[in-house]
Amino acid sequence: MKPLLLTVSALLGLISITWSQKAVKQYTIEQFYKTVAFGGGDFNNQENKVLLHDNSTGIFNVYEIDLATKEKKPLTNSGKESYFAIDYIPGSNSFMYSADKGGNENSHIYLQNADGSATDLTPGEKEKASFVGWNRPRTAFYYSSNLRDPKFFDIYKMELSNWKPSLLYQNETGMDVSSISPDENWLLLTKSITSDKNEMYLFNRKTNELKKISGETEATYGPQNFELDNSAFYYGTNDGSEFTYLVKYDIASGKKQKIFSDKWDVNYMYTSENGKYRVIGVNADGRNKVLLFDHKTGKPLPFPKLQEGYVQGVSISPTEKNMIVYVVSDRSPVNLYSFNFASQKFDKLTNSLNPEIDAADLVDAEVVRFKSFDGLQIPAIFYKPKNASATTKVPALVWVHGGPGGQSVAGYSQSIQYFVNHGYAILAVNNRGSSGYGKSFYKMDNRNHGDKDLKDCVWGKKWLAQQSYIDPAKIGIYGGSYGGFMSLAGIIQYPNEFKVGVDLFGVTNWLRTLKSIPPYWESFRKALYDEMGDPATDSVRLRSISPLFNTDKIKTPLLVLQGSNDPRVLQVESDEIVAGAKKNGTPVEYVLFPDEGHGFRKKENQMKAAKVTLEFLDKYLQ
Repeated sequence: MKPLLLTVSALLGLISITWSQKAVKQYTIEQFYKTVAFGGGDFNNQENKVLLHDNSTGIFNVYEIDLATKEKKPLTNSGKESYFAIDYIPGSNSFMYSADKGGNENSHIYLQNADGSATDLTPGEKEKASFVGWNRPRTAFYYSSNLRDPKFFDIYKMELSNWKPSLLYQNETGMDVSSISPDENWLLLTKSITSDKNEMYLFNRKTNELKKISGETEATYGPQNFELDNSAFYYGTNDGSEFTYLVKYDIASGKKQKIFSDKWDVNYMYTSENGKYRVIGVNADGRNKVLLFDHKTGKPLPFPKLQEGYVQGVSISPTEKNMIVYVVSDRSPVNLYSFNFASQKFDKLTNSLNPEIDAADLVDAEVVRFKSFDGLQIPAIFYKPKNASATTKVPALVWVHGGPGGQSVAGYSQSIQYFVNHGYAILAVNNRGSSGYGKSFYKMDNRNHGDKDLKDCVWGKKWLAQQSYIDPAKIGIYGGSYGGFMSLAGIIQYPNEFKVGVDLFGVTNWLRTLKSIPPYWESFRKALYDEMGDPATDSVRLRSISPLFNTDKIKTPLLVLQGSNDPRVLQVESDEIVAGAKKNGTPVEYVLFPDEGHGFRKKENQMKAAKVTLEFLDKYLQ
């Protein structure tokens, strides 16, 4: 989902455009992609350094920042695969990182020693492994793996003394481990039923007793964590409510107590290493809200005062004396800050936005709502170019998120800011079926995909056309993954509404996609089929909504971007939609990325996608 135009501005660095309202600098894609994406932020034993990853070299590698000097030191130098930091090995300078191959999503866990030598700790050829967490004394870590059975994830424990795995829980029925008690006796298991309902169980490893905690109503349950004394655990649920709230469950008595709720979904809750702090994340109308509490008293605690942006997340050190704070704004990507609880010292560690870019030339996101075809209020995130006015009308894109069930949120988006900086308004529609707006809204598109949810996007286009600063004849549709399907469905079903369509690795044949989902999605297969339809029993409807069988209706200029290694939406999906659309004489452009999967990680590829996209829009939407 990225964009670009290479003109003389590539040589000059940037050019100044005189708009009717004010002069706004327009930046090249090279300048936008000098921006750095940061992640991670775990402390070493002395808590004077943090481990993180960033893509400053064009691909993600692992780095270490000295908190005293702010110096960033590279620890890996991969030029092919992205490496993502996991954590330091306690008491040493060695660390673990995660990586897959070419975007195939079969991530492995690697150990890199202080001398730079690396070992694959999960070397199964088709194994997909993910770090789950540390045991209480930090002498071993837990990880999930589908090595034994490609369909299900077992939980293993690997001791640091010998780096040998032992099986902690064998998953044979699609019950996934969501949380492990500090004494390892209790496991919280979840099982998907539908996309609107799952089950949660408490498993006693000593007695093999399995106790169902969830109710029989249509609700979701999300285990969070256990108390340090193993007496209770916390979970989020929307049982009896539109939005998810937090519950404390006492294991001995079975008593349930609601401890926190908001007018929006509570996304997560966790406690710090020794139980001093409680962190809660809330999805507040498309923006992340992070709250900090004294865990024992429940008293809210203030965050350090921010000069700009808002808190995206935090990482509290093992001693609970220090904290990494992730700060983001609509005009700047995530930056990491260090915070000391005793001194209240708050230091910025990273600078993610390219200094050549003036944040004042970028735009803030605005949460808007519009009425759809049936009067339903649809939320959206809107980005208006600074040059847009009644006398300087601009083209626009309806932006459709992935999923089904995803959500467009406010905050920094490299691709969106680049489009907007080059004069395109963006309306990121959270159509019915999107998460974050209550469970009734979330299930409104079940077995109705490409119909009412698509109409929400069409009515979003109509809302754009009504704005005095938008050119109503120059509005396109853009989406990735499920949003790519929606983009294709939009130009097929509503050929007179959208002037162009941009499809990033979108589903074109639902029958094939639902049959070819990765084996490790097995525990979610029934829920996915319940929402989308079972290809064995609902083939007529699935065929009717699949763009591949309607390519004769594609008359709108189309751009398709696809990763060759995509395990979710196979390359053949894009190959065939392009071939079908070209038969109509429709202008079609197709870009294939041989070293990418479901989404583009390498900056070089992101920039190429961006360049092609903006040139396509400038050609057909201006």
